[in-house]
Amino acid sequence: MDILFIILNVAALLLFVGVLIIMQKKHISFSKRVFTALGLGIVLGLALNFIYGVTSEVLNESIEWYNLIGSGYVKLLQMIVMPLVFISILGAFTKLKIGKNFGKMAAIILSILIGTTAIAAVVGIGSAAIFDLNSDQIVQGDAESARAEYIEGRSAEVADKTLPQQLLDLLPANPFLDFTGARSTSTIAVVIFAAFLGFAYLAVARKDVEVAATIKTGIDAIYALIMSVVKIVLRLTPYGILAIMARTVATSDFAAIYNLGKFVLASYVALAVMFAIHLLIITLSGLNPFTYVKKAAEPLLFAFTSRSSAGTLPININTQTNKLGVSEGIANFSGSFGLSIGQNGCAGIYPAMLAFMIAPSQGINPLDPLFILTVVAIVAISSFGVAGVGGGATFAAILVLSALNLPVALAGLLVSVEPLIDMGRTAVNVSGSMTAGVATAKITGELDKDMYNAPLETQTVEA
Repeated sequence: MDILFIILNVAALLLFVGVLIIMQKKHISFSKRVFTALGLGIVLGLALNFIYGVTSEVLNESIEWYNLIGSGYVKLLQMIVMPLVFISILGAFTKLKIGKNFGKMAAIILSILIGTTAIAAVVGIGSAAIFDLNSDQIVQGDAESARAEYIEGRSAEVADKTLPQQLLDLLPANPFLDFTGARSTSTIAVVIFAAFLGFAYLAVARKDVEVAATIKTGIDAIYALIMSVVKIVLRLTPYGILAIMARTVATSDFAAIYNLGKFVLASYVALAVMFAIHLLIITLSGLNPFTYVKKAAEPLLFAFTSRSSAGTLPININTQTNKLGVSEGIANFSGSFGLSIGQNGCAGIYPAMLAFMIAPSQGINPLDPLFILTVVAIVAISSFGVAGVGGGATFAAILVLSALNLPVALAGLLVSVEPLIDMGRTAVNVSGSMTAGVATAKITGELDKDMYNAPLETQTVEA
């Protein structure tokens, strides 16, 4: 009987996949298919959740089949992240789109990413204070205890690193290892390696034009090949979102969400305020924030459903370059740096809120100005090297709480609502990197205003 129910559940997913295929054949816009997939995923997930419950074996086995589409799509995106980052940045050098402005561009991007993370820490503390959050309010069950043990084990691996050691970790001692994504700082390491090769190309171009032309031809050919792969994978976005959203909703523990509703609400208020700050930065750059919201909707939606900044990178870069008018060099640097530096949601809001909640249990006044300044400074510094994959927020929390001499195990108290909160955090992370790209392009004069202001209906992330 269980097998029959599993077959029916898989058939329901395939039915909705069929709806999306029909919409594609009728040439319904990509944006409409993405949002339709989101709605269908929520409906299907709610039905599975209410019929079976989150502890059902039928549901768990059905989700394994759903992961063929959902997790499979995310893996395809992750497959092209490192090649895309590497060849896009190297290609920007061959197209001479960086040149003498490289230092200024990188400085502005990093300043925005780190600066907004410091602001995010203040926002997180403010939201926690307004909602009067405290770690004593949270009941610790079996799941929380297990999470605490895991965090304590991981803290032993990362908490003892000094700031110089963290900065050294950014350098690509073995770029081939970093191409595998083996380290939390692998993406930044690949960026640095590509930049070195880019500057080497410029040096060759000054001395031997013919050799430089040969190098450029090879790089441009590889760039065209990688971008073709990116476009093929991006066409699968509606199907990936459908399966991911159905899985997320179906496996959500709504009772736990209700019990921790105060923290969930405080988190989303802080995330909403941070997104508003991103829009303020866009406005101060002399651009229409509503245009940004409309055009950034697809990557933000995918970040929300997938909970993967790294998986969202291809859509992030594609949207910046083909919808928002950001030059390729800036889009790739802001997107790539944003995976491991200055994640506003995971490295900014979340650790700051935890520090505020835990401080009273250690006899610390969380509203002490010195404590707040210390938290903000540590959050900004420790935001270097936070991985843009699942677990990045935990990694950031361990670093911040350890630096403040607060018990890291208490970061596991919110494990039951972690997926729900992580969805919003990831979207804000991606928005932060896109905001850095758009603002930097505007400041350096490399923003195509006509493309930024062009109607969305004339633009697409597809081939």
